[in-house]
Amino acid sequence: MSKGANQLKPLIIVEDDPGLQSQLKWSFDGYETHIAGDRVSAVNLLRKTSAPVVTLDLGLPPDPTNVSEGFATLQAILNLIPQTKVIVVTGNDDRENALKAIELGAYDFYQKPIDPDVLRVIIERAFHVHGLEEENRGLSKVQRNSPLDGVVANSPEMLEVCRVIEKISPTNITALLLGESGTGKEVLARAIHGLSERKDQRFAAINCASIPENLLESELYGYEKGAFTGAAKRTIGKIESANGGTLFLDEIGDMPIGLQAKMLRFLQERVIERIGGREEIPVDIRVVCATNQDLQEKIEDGGFREDLYYRISEIIINIPPLRERAGDAVLLAWSFLTNYAKQGSFRVTGFTKEALTAIEEYRWPGNVRELENRIKRSIVMADDQMITQEELQLNQDSGETMPINLREVREQAEARAVIRAMSYVGGNVSKAADLLGVSRPTLYDLVNKYGLK
Repeated sequence: MSKGANQLKPLIIVEDDPGLQSQLKWSFDGYETHIAGDRVSAVNLLRKTSAPVVTLDLGLPPDPTNVSEGFATLQAILNLIPQTKVIVVTGNDDRENALKAIELGAYDFYQKPIDPDVLRVIIERAFHVHGLEEENRGLSKVQRNSPLDGVVANSPEMLEVCRVIEKISPTNITALLLGESGTGKEVLARAIHGLSERKDQRFAAINCASIPENLLESELYGYEKGAFTGAAKRTIGKIESANGGTLFLDEIGDMPIGLQAKMLRFLQERVIERIGGREEIPVDIRVVCATNQDLQEKIEDGGFREDLYYRISEIIINIPPLRERAGDAVLLAWSFLTNYAKQGSFRVTGFTKEALTAIEEYRWPGNVRELENRIKRSIVMADDQMITQEELQLNQDSGETMPINLREVREQAEARAVIRAMSYVGGNVSKAADLLGVSRPTLYDLVNKYGLK
């Protein structure tokens, strides 16, 4: 019996009428119910219990006929713990003050005479919403194990990518980032720059696929005045402008074959010539490249120079698609929601459990970029504080390809279950163990077994 009592949820009832105090305490014996008769005792109880839900009669002493003390108590409660769900209880036909209380931050209101059954439904719903928001806050504050600024990741696959980037960033090695469109190649390139000794210098990015061939060369190398029609003044190119810093060549697989020879010379000799100029300009620069194409296949087809490939791929970093990064979609969703909700002063605070499940199970063909766009749209379109699966507009795809070996299937399933549980409860080991139906020591063993620290 004592074990069950310890698990009761704390509820504070702020009511000065002794008869109603007894009635409500008896009606809500399923909670750890505390009674307060005035503002001071209500605040003291909240300090002691951190009760998620409070019912508050607006008519409190010293002047029960006036609601000013009730409003002052509401403000004191929300100032102490803003997440508290306060249900204000007003007199019959006192709708104006009830609505004012909602404007001041109350969760809901209830008008006398009190029907305990109806009030219980409102209280249970308040506890449920508070619990969801607590989970949401926990998830949004999960310690990102990624050591790179701007990279949100907790999956073993991405943490390994982060470890590689940490090792190569202090060097001048030329890195080639390979991954599907939308996997965050530029974010990782910026992370390489940010962890290098060049971090205080410029990071210059250029997308080789988005600039017409006849303009790409001048964008990269710059040009002298009069080099061609319209060249009214000397213009510095991306390479020269990033001198001392980092040059990021995105979608290098789309670089025209004619420009590839010139790029190879620059990478070998670290000098450039502006278009229309004869002066060789030395450039000290770190180069990071990226593509979503199979460069080996392009080499065989004659679309990419093999010698350039070996020059830009001193180290190759394969970025896994989002569907292969267990748990990362949920973490990224929280990161995007937190950032964009603040920027636009939206009221959205989290996701429903169905929405989180949909985010986790969807295969994300557009990867992180698609996820970010869906979250941004959902924040704008959300009708409530919680984003729903319908607002995300996610259609579930078929299941993943599973290995045949039974041991591999079991280990993969165990690892994903642990990551999923930890993501859902914000890294709380006890709650994760409860979700998985195992003891805490067993969960620690699984975390260590699969390298999920």
